[in-house]
Amino acid sequence: MQNKYYYPIKLVEHVRDGLVEQEHSGFVVLSLDGEIKEFGDTMEYPFYLRSCAKPLQAALLIDEKLDETLGLTSEEIAIGCASHAGEDCHVQTAKSFMYKADICEGWIRCGLHTPLAKSITCDEPTVFHNNCCGKHILMLALAKHFGFDVNTYYEKDHPLQKMIKKKVYELCEYDGDTPVTKDGCGVPIFSMPLKNMLKGYLNLFLNPAYLKIKNAFLNNPYIIGGEDRLDTKVMQGSAGCIAKVGAEGLCVVVNTLSNEGFIVNILDSDMPTREFVVLSIMNKLGWGHFELNKDIKTLHGDIVGQKEFMIDEL
Repeated sequence: MQNKYYYPIKLVEHVRDGLVEQEHSGFVVLSLDGEIKEFGDTMEYPFYLRSCAKPLQAALLIDEKLDETLGLTSEEIAIGCASHAGEDCHVQTAKSFMYKADICEGWIRCGLHTPLAKSITCDEPTVFHNNCCGKHILMLALAKHFGFDVNTYYEKDHPLQKMIKKKVYELCEYDGDTPVTKDGCGVPIFSMPLKNMLKGYLNLFLNPAYLKIKNAFLNNPYIIGGEDRLDTKVMQGSAGCIAKVGAEGLCVVVNTLSNEGFIVNILDSDMPTREFVVLSIMNKLGWGHFELNKDIKTLHGDIVGQKEFMIDEL
Protein backbone atom coordinates (compact mmCIF):
# COMPACT_ATOMS: atom_id res chain seq x y z
CA MET A 1 0.00 0.00 0.00
CA GLN A 2 1.23 3.48 -0.85
CA ASN A 3 -0.10 6.96 -0.52
CA LYS A 4 1.31 10.44 -0.83
CA TYR A 5 2.22 10.65 2.85
CA TYR A 6 4.24 7.53 3.60
CA TYR A 7 5.28 4.11 2.35
CA PRO A 8 4.44 1.34 4.82
CA ILE A 9 5.78 -2.18 4.71
CA LYS A 10 3.73 -5.37 4.77
CA LEU A 11 4.22 -6.77 8.28
CA VAL A 12 1.86 -9.76 8.43
CA GLU A 13 0.22 -12.11 5.94
CA HIS A 14 -2.56 -14.59 6.66
CA VAL A 15 -2.11 -17.51 4.26
CA ARG A 16 -5.06 -19.91 4.10
CA ASP A 17 -4.33 -23.10 2.16
CA GLY A 18 -1.81 -21.42 -0.09
CA LEU A 19 -3.68 -18.17 -0.74
CA VAL A 20 -3.00 -14.82 0.91
CA GLU A 21 -6.27 -13.91 2.61
CA GLN A 22 -5.24 -10.93 4.74
CA GLU A 23 -2.39 -8.43 4.77
CA HIS A 24 -1.52 -5.94 7.51
CA SER A 25 0.87 -3.08 6.83
CA GLY A 26 2.60 -0.51 8.98
CA PHE A 27 5.95 0.51 10.35
CA VAL A 28 8.63 -0.71 12.73
CA VAL A 29 11.25 1.72 13.98
CA LEU A 30 14.15 0.32 16.03
CA SER A 31 16.93 1.89 18.03
CA LEU A 32 19.65 -0.75 18.26
CA ASP A 33 23.28 -0.09 19.19
CA GLY A 34 22.55 3.63 19.12
CA GLU A 35 21.30 3.64 15.52
CA ILE A 36 17.76 4.19 14.25
CA LYS A 37 16.50 1.71 11.65
CA GLU A 38 13.11 1.91 9.90
CA PHE A 39 11.06 -0.81 8.24
CA GLY A 40 8.71 1.07 5.99
CA ASP A 41 9.42 4.66 5.03
CA THR A 42 7.49 6.99 7.34
CA MET A 43 8.60 10.08 5.36
CA GLU A 44 8.63 11.86 8.76
CA TYR A 45 4.84 11.66 8.75
CA PRO A 46 3.38 12.64 12.16
CA PHE A 47 1.20 10.14 13.98
CA TYR A 48 -0.74 10.83 17.17
CA LEU A 49 0.88 9.52 20.33
CA ARG A 50 -2.45 8.50 21.85
CA SER A 51 -1.92 6.60 25.12
CA CYS A 52 1.78 6.19 24.42
CA ALA A 53 2.02 9.77 25.70
CA LYS A 54 1.07 8.79 29.26
CA PRO A 55 4.50 8.04 30.79
CA LEU A 56 5.95 11.08 29.00
CA GLN A 57 3.22 13.25 30.51
CA ALA A 58 3.91 11.73 33.92
CA ALA A 59 7.48 13.08 33.81
CA LEU A 60 6.14 16.39 35.15
CA LEU A 61 5.00 14.60 38.31
CA ILE A 62 8.60 13.62 38.98
CA ASP A 63 10.05 16.97 37.92
CA GLU A 64 7.87 18.68 40.51
CA LYS A 65 8.55 15.99 43.14
CA LEU A 66 4.80 15.81 43.54
CA ASP A 67 5.01 12.07 44.01
CA GLU A 68 7.05 12.74 47.16
CA THR A 69 4.74 15.52 48.37
CA LEU A 70 1.69 13.27 48.01
CA GLY A 71 3.45 10.13 49.23
CA LEU A 72 2.57 8.17 46.09
CA THR A 73 3.37 4.48 45.89
CA SER A 74 4.93 2.82 42.86
CA GLU A 75 1.48 1.43 42.02
CA GLU A 76 -0.05 4.91 42.08
CA ILE A 77 2.64 6.28 39.78
CA ALA A 78 1.92 3.32 37.49
CA ILE A 79 -1.82 4.03 37.36
CA GLY A 80 -1.00 7.58 36.24
CA CYS A 81 0.77 6.05 33.21
CA ALA A 82 -1.68 3.21 32.59
CA SER A 83 -4.25 2.21 30.01
CA HIS A 84 -5.78 -0.21 32.44
CA ALA A 85 -8.43 -2.89 32.05
CA GLY A 86 -10.75 -1.61 34.78
CA GLU A 87 -10.22 -4.43 37.24
CA ASP A 88 -10.53 -4.00 40.99
CA CYS A 89 -6.79 -3.48 41.45
CA HIS A 90 -6.93 -0.61 38.97
CA VAL A 91 -10.05 0.97 40.42
CA GLN A 92 -8.74 0.87 43.99
CA THR A 93 -5.30 2.21 43.01
CA ALA A 94 -6.87 5.09 41.08
CA LYS A 95 -9.09 5.94 44.05
CA SER A 96 -6.09 5.89 46.39
CA PHE A 97 -4.23 8.32 44.11
CA MET A 98 -7.31 10.56 44.00
CA TYR A 99 -7.67 10.63 47.79
CA LYS A 100 -3.99 11.45 48.33
CA ALA A 101 -4.22 14.32 45.84
CA ASP A 102 -7.41 15.59 47.52
CA ILE A 103 -9.30 15.50 44.23
CA CYS A 104 -13.07 15.23 43.90
CA GLU A 105 -14.41 12.43 41.71
CA GLY A 106 -16.62 14.95 39.92
CA TRP A 107 -13.56 16.80 38.63
CA ILE A 108 -12.39 13.78 36.60
CA ARG A 109 -13.50 14.34 33.00
CA CYS A 110 -12.29 11.21 31.23
CA GLY A 111 -15.79 9.96 30.42
CA LEU A 112 -17.30 6.53 30.95
CA HIS A 113 -16.86 3.17 29.28
CA THR A 114 -17.24 -0.41 30.42
CA PRO A 115 -14.07 -2.14 31.68
CA LEU A 116 -11.68 -3.41 29.01
CA ALA A 117 -11.32 -6.67 30.96
CA LYS A 118 -13.77 -9.18 29.52
CA SER A 119 -14.00 -10.95 32.88
CA ILE A 120 -15.53 -7.86 34.53
CA THR A 121 -19.29 -7.39 34.43
CA CYS A 122 -20.19 -3.79 35.14
CA ASP A 123 -23.69 -2.48 34.48
CA GLU A 124 -22.90 1.01 35.77
CA PRO A 125 -19.28 1.95 35.01
CA THR A 126 -17.68 4.86 36.82
CA VAL A 127 -14.80 7.09 35.80
CA PHE A 128 -12.49 4.66 37.61
CA HIS A 129 -13.27 1.96 35.04
CA ASN A 130 -12.09 4.26 32.26
CA ASN A 131 -8.65 3.12 31.12
CA CYS A 132 -7.41 6.73 31.18
CA CYS A 133 -8.63 7.73 34.66
CA GLY A 134 -5.13 7.59 36.20
CA LYS A 135 -3.80 10.07 33.66
CA HIS A 136 -6.67 12.45 34.44
CA ILE A 137 -6.07 12.16 38.18
CA LEU A 138 -2.38 12.86 37.58
CA MET A 139 -3.25 15.93 35.52
CA LEU A 140 -5.65 17.19 38.17
CA ALA A 141 -3.01 16.67 40.86
CA LEU A 142 -0.57 18.76 38.80
CA ALA A 143 -3.15 21.46 38.09
CA LYS A 144 -3.90 21.76 41.78
CA HIS A 145 -0.18 21.79 42.61
CA PHE A 146 0.44 24.70 40.24
CA GLY A 147 -2.67 26.57 41.37
CA PHE A 148 -4.36 26.23 37.96
CA ASP A 149 -8.08 25.95 37.32
CA VAL A 150 -9.09 22.33 37.88
CA ASN A 151 -12.38 22.73 36.02
CA THR A 152 -10.74 23.25 32.62
CA TYR A 153 -7.58 21.14 32.99
CA TYR A 154 -8.46 19.12 29.86
CA GLU A 155 -8.60 22.08 27.44
CA LYS A 156 -5.83 22.63 24.89
CA ASP A 157 -5.09 26.18 25.99
CA HIS A 158 -4.99 25.36 29.71
CA PRO A 159 -1.58 26.28 31.18
CA LEU A 160 -1.06 22.71 32.38
CA GLN A 161 -1.58 21.29 28.90
CA LYS A 162 0.91 23.80 27.54
CA MET A 163 3.45 22.64 30.13
CA ILE A 164 2.77 19.00 29.27
CA LYS A 165 3.27 19.68 25.57
CA LYS A 166 6.57 21.43 26.24
CA LYS A 167 7.78 18.51 28.37
CA VAL A 168 6.72 15.83 25.88
CA TYR A 169 8.36 17.67 22.98
CA GLU A 170 11.55 18.11 25.02
CA LEU A 171 11.75 14.38 25.80
CA CYS A 172 10.99 13.47 22.19
CA GLU A 173 13.52 15.96 20.78
CA TYR A 174 10.76 17.41 18.62
CA ASP A 175 10.05 20.99 17.68
CA GLY A 176 7.65 20.55 14.76
CA ASP A 177 4.33 22.31 14.28
CA THR A 178 2.05 19.32 13.68
CA PRO A 179 -1.62 18.73 14.52
CA VAL A 180 -2.94 18.53 18.06
CA THR A 181 -6.29 16.85 18.61
CA LYS A 182 -8.39 15.46 21.45
CA ASP A 183 -7.62 11.96 22.62
CA GLY A 184 -10.52 9.58 23.18
CA CYS A 185 -10.74 10.66 26.80
CA GLY A 186 -10.91 14.35 25.88
CA VAL A 187 -7.46 15.75 26.69
CA PRO A 188 -5.07 17.16 24.05
CA ILE A 189 -2.83 14.71 22.27
CA PHE A 190 0.12 15.58 20.05
CA SER A 191 1.45 14.20 16.77
CA MET A 192 5.02 13.59 15.68
CA PRO A 193 7.13 11.11 13.67
CA LEU A 194 7.45 7.63 15.11
CA LYS A 195 11.21 7.99 15.60
CA ASN A 196 10.60 10.97 17.90
CA MET A 197 8.14 8.96 19.97
CA LEU A 198 10.80 6.29 20.36
CA LYS A 199 13.42 8.90 21.29
CA GLY A 200 11.05 10.20 23.95
CA TYR A 201 10.76 6.75 25.52
CA LEU A 202 14.52 6.20 25.48
CA ASN A 203 15.11 9.64 26.99
CA LEU A 204 12.56 8.94 29.71
CA PHE A 205 13.17 5.33 30.68
CA LEU A 206 16.96 5.41 30.39
CA ASN A 207 17.30 8.63 32.41
CA PRO A 208 18.09 8.06 36.11
CA ALA A 209 16.02 11.17 36.93
CA TYR A 210 12.92 9.17 36.00
CA LEU A 211 13.86 5.94 37.72
CA LYS A 212 10.55 5.96 39.61
CA ILE A 213 8.59 5.81 36.36
CA LYS A 214 10.78 2.99 35.04
CA ASN A 215 10.35 1.05 38.27
CA ALA A 216 6.61 1.72 38.26
CA PHE A 217 6.43 -0.13 34.95
CA LEU A 218 8.85 -2.93 35.80
CA ASN A 219 7.37 -3.60 39.23
CA ASN A 220 3.69 -3.20 38.32
CA PRO A 221 3.10 -4.57 34.82
CA TYR A 222 -0.46 -5.59 35.68
CA ILE A 223 -1.37 -2.10 36.86
CA ILE A 224 -0.10 -0.64 33.56
CA GLY A 225 -2.48 -2.85 31.55
CA GLY A 226 -4.14 -5.88 33.04
CA GLU A 227 -6.14 -8.75 31.64
CA ASP A 228 -5.08 -9.68 28.11
CA ARG A 229 -3.26 -6.36 27.59
CA LEU A 230 -0.21 -6.46 25.34
CA ASP A 231 2.03 -4.19 27.41
CA THR A 232 1.44 -6.37 30.46
CA LYS A 233 2.28 -9.53 28.46
CA VAL A 234 5.52 -8.02 27.20
CA MET A 235 6.69 -6.93 30.64
CA GLN A 236 5.67 -10.15 32.39
CA GLY A 237 7.39 -12.26 29.74
CA SER A 238 10.72 -10.46 29.60
CA ALA A 239 13.47 -9.13 31.83
CA GLY A 240 14.08 -5.40 32.01
CA CYS A 241 11.68 -4.45 29.22
CA ILE A 242 8.93 -1.87 29.56
CA ALA A 243 6.06 -1.57 27.09
CA LYS A 244 3.15 0.78 26.50
CA VAL A 245 0.35 0.52 23.98
CA GLY A 246 -1.53 3.34 22.30
CA ALA A 247 -4.79 3.31 20.35
CA GLU A 248 -4.69 2.98 16.57
CA GLY A 249 -2.06 0.27 16.42
CA LEU A 250 0.82 1.69 18.50
CA CYS A 251 3.17 -0.06 20.91
CA VAL A 252 6.55 1.09 22.26
CA VAL A 253 9.04 -1.27 23.91
CA VAL A 254 12.26 -0.25 25.67
CA ASN A 255 14.87 -2.73 26.86
CA THR A 256 16.28 -0.96 29.91
CA LEU A 257 19.13 -3.48 30.18
CA SER A 258 20.54 -2.95 26.68
CA ASN A 259 19.40 0.69 26.28
CA GLU A 260 17.52 -0.17 23.08
CA GLY A 261 13.95 -0.03 21.92
CA PHE A 262 11.40 -0.17 19.12
CA ILE A 263 8.01 1.17 18.15
CA VAL A 264 5.34 -0.55 16.07
CA ASN A 265 2.47 1.10 14.24
CA ILE A 266 -0.16 -1.11 12.58
CA LEU A 267 -2.01 1.07 10.10
CA ASP A 268 -5.36 -0.73 10.26
CA SER A 269 -5.17 -0.70 14.07
CA ASP A 270 -5.79 -4.46 14.29
CA MET A 271 -4.94 -5.37 17.88
CA PRO A 272 -4.19 -9.11 17.35
CA THR A 273 -1.83 -8.11 14.54
CA ARG A 274 -0.12 -5.56 16.78
CA GLU A 275 0.45 -8.26 19.39
CA PHE A 276 1.72 -10.74 16.79
CA VAL A 277 4.21 -8.20 15.41
CA VAL A 278 5.45 -6.98 18.80
CA LEU A 279 5.96 -10.48 20.19
CA SER A 280 7.63 -11.62 16.94
CA ILE A 281 10.11 -8.75 17.25
CA MET A 282 10.72 -9.56 20.91
CA ASN A 283 11.57 -13.13 19.95
CA LYS A 284 13.82 -12.12 17.06
CA LEU A 285 15.76 -9.68 19.25
CA GLY A 286 16.11 -12.27 21.99
CA TRP A 287 14.30 -10.06 24.48
CA GLY A 288 11.77 -12.76 25.32
CA HIS A 289 10.54 -16.19 24.36
CA PHE A 290 6.87 -15.75 23.54
CA GLU A 291 4.64 -18.46 22.13
CA LEU A 292 3.07 -17.09 18.95
CA ASN A 293 -0.39 -18.08 17.82
CA LYS A 294 0.38 -18.59 14.13
CA ASP A 295 -2.29 -21.12 13.21
CA ILE A 296 -5.47 -20.19 11.37
CA LYS A 297 -8.18 -22.61 12.49
CA THR A 298 -11.77 -23.44 11.71
CA LEU A 299 -14.36 -23.53 14.48
CA HIS A 300 -13.78 -27.29 14.52
CA GLY A 301 -10.09 -26.89 15.28
CA ASP A 302 -8.78 -27.77 11.83
CA ILE A 303 -5.61 -25.87 10.89
CA VAL A 304 -6.09 -24.32 7.45
CA GLY A 305 -3.29 -21.79 7.34
CA GLN A 306 -0.79 -19.64 9.18
CA LYS A 307 0.00 -16.05 10.02
CA GLU A 308 3.45 -15.01 8.86
CA PHE A 309 5.64 -12.16 10.12
CA MET A 310 7.17 -10.68 6.99
CA ILE A 311 10.43 -9.14 8.32
CA ASP A 312 13.18 -11.77 8.16
CA GLU A 313 16.10 -9.81 9.61
CA LEU A 314 16.08 -6.99 12.13
